[in-house]
Amino acid sequence: MEMKAGTVITVIGEAMLELSHGDGASWNLRYGGDVINTAVHLARFGDKVRLASALGTDPMSAHLIAQWQAEGVDTQLVLAAADRLPGLYAIETDAAGERSFHYWRSEAAARRMFALPDSDMMVANAAQSDLLYFSLITLAILPDEGREALLALCEQVRANGGRVAFDGNYRARLWPDVATARHWRDRAIAMADMGLPTLADEVEMGEADDAADAAARWGAGEGREIIVKLGGDGCLVDGQQVAPPRRIDVVDSSGAGDAFNAGYLHARLAASSPLEAALAGHRLAGWNIGRRGAIPDKDANAPYDAR
Repeated sequence: MEMKAGTVITVIGEAMLELSHGDGASWNLRYGGDVINTAVHLARFGDKVRLASALGTDPMSAHLIAQWQAEGVDTQLVLAAADRLPGLYAIETDAAGERSFHYWRSEAAARRMFALPDSDMMVANAAQSDLLYFSLITLAILPDEGREALLALCEQVRANGGRVAFDGNYRARLWPDVATARHWRDRAIAMADMGLPTLADEVEMGEADDAADAAARWGAGEGREIIVKLGGDGCLVDGQQVAPPRRIDVVDSSGAGDAFNAGYLHARLAASSPLEAALAGHRLAGWNIGRRGAIPDKDANAPYDAR
């Protein structure tokens, strides 16, 4: 997928408050959610990125907006639902760095993003994006009417000359059954120019035995750019497995795939080849999993200046 510098990227989905273990019995309050994780990384690279979502009018929602703005994310398309609050999740991480999640999100404001008074404004602005990015989690949290509205937005973006990138994040607990998840995933794939599935998700959905199966399922070779993420084994791009540059001791695997997506997309925006972009994605994901939190604070080793 050919893209150019200066692209306006809109990410659409749910962004939440995050609780993670601190020292002793304390907990740290941060933020996270797959699309906001990717958005913040893209903003740190210097890309022009905006979030389309919904929050409440409470102090925690205002805090989230301020945090994202400080990172350089445009929040003008984050709508306000006076009778709703942001979603919340807590992360527990085991000795190997693998995490488990506990969610409080059933009444989150983001579920109503296509049914609020300013939804038409959000859609009209998002339709002018050069690149629209969303995930299967975005679809999962929406009612059917919202899902239809999101796919219609994808159509508008493409009709206006923009592109659509879709990540296949599958969370079984968000769906009534796997068949429903497959249905909406397949409809989203049909609207996407770029697909970013994870092999483990495709296997869990009963749709693939290996990376080649997943790539074929997502339409590789049919005009779509498909990158199948393989966790610690790298990714499959253009039929070639690309391993991470080096092994990383995992501290916290939260947000690894979201970081990879940001590194990949940024590199493609900067005219890197898909293989070069895959390495950029691995670098950022490797930095991310060596620190705590879905969006670690920047440090001297953060690879935001590297291509």
